[in-house]
Amino acid sequence: MKKILRYIIAIIFIVSGFVKAVDVKGFSFKLEEYFSPDVFNMCFLENYALELAVFVVALELILGLMLLMKVKLKTTLSALIALCIFFAFLTFYSAYFNKVTDCGCFGDAIKFTPWQSFWKDIALLFGLLILWFLNKKSNTLNNEKGIKNPLLWLGIIASVYIIYSGIAHEPLIDFRDYKIGVDMNAERQKIATNPSEYKTSYTLKNTKTSEEKIVNQDDYVNKEEYWKEGTPWQIQTGKEVSVLTKQGYKSAIDKFKLEDENKNDLTEQILHLPKVYLIFSYKPEKMSETDKNTIDHIEELTINNNKVYGISTKHNVFPSIENLTMDGTAIKTIARSNPFVLVLENGKIVEKKSLEDFLKH
Repeated sequence: MKKILRYIIAIIFIVSGFVKAVDVKGFSFKLEEYFSPDVFNMCFLENYALELAVFVVALELILGLMLLMKVKLKTTLSALIALCIFFAFLTFYSAYFNKVTDCGCFGDAIKFTPWQSFWKDIALLFGLLILWFLNKKSNTLNNEKGIKNPLLWLGIIASVYIIYSGIAHEPLIDFRDYKIGVDMNAERQKIATNPSEYKTSYTLKNTKTSEEKIVNQDDYVNKEEYWKEGTPWQIQTGKEVSVLTKQGYKSAIDKFKLEDENKNDLTEQILHLPKVYLIFSYKPEKMSETDKNTIDHIEELTINNNKVYGISTKHNVFPSIENLTMDGTAIKTIARSNPFVLVLENGKIVEKKSLEDFLKH
């Protein structure tokens, strides 16, 4: 049992670390959400989100490998217990205060709700504590293998390569909805024909007895006592709750919306162009002068009447090409580099790369 439990927990940490390592920039965006004013208000850490993401991912991978191979067991279990307590705090905060709706524990590969993430961390913490006491009882807690295990170092080298590749280029494995080959028009059609359904619940207060009750919209309409003239039941403004009753087709592509400077929605038009180059920048102020100069001289992309658009959160970012705007979070879902090129043919994603990698081919 002890060995099986150790293998299971180690594999969970390795898988969790791997899917974040593949897309470590995506995980850094998630950390930025935690550091934002609406959550922990630690804005000074936003500039170090990528470095912190690399540290956390590397720690998770290496500790998972060490646990799997039973290397430095006491140190490994202590570190993993501390890591679990830290993650449990973050996920509980997210769940209780409804601040960050996806902790990014398994990147974009597996989506957990905040409460699911919290209970997953509690289960892991419980499993680690069992391992600690089982090994302490059998006097194996201090029987530590050295860190010279060649398989451990092979795993570390592989982890470094995966993390580097995800930062320097595109993720080696793309778990996002914006994969190469995805037909965005088809995805939008699925979203439109299978929408999520919600019902509103109202908080009613009896002005005579001060009793409060929550009533869904159907019961409110069907029971005359709640709305007839002279009723003591009054809807409490600001306490309405929208409850999901049917989960429709989910895709991040529902946030893909392109607008011109007059707020005209050009999404449909652009997704039906024979070929279009979309150059994204989620942080235009961080673009290098080389990138700006390159974009200014990118007219060669317009051969054969192909269209080129520059897309950011504000206008006048790209002086030499037509500017469009998109929500910043939606841009980060698409683009892991700044700037980034997405190529569409009749709405189908045929290429996606950083500007630097795109110009090399």
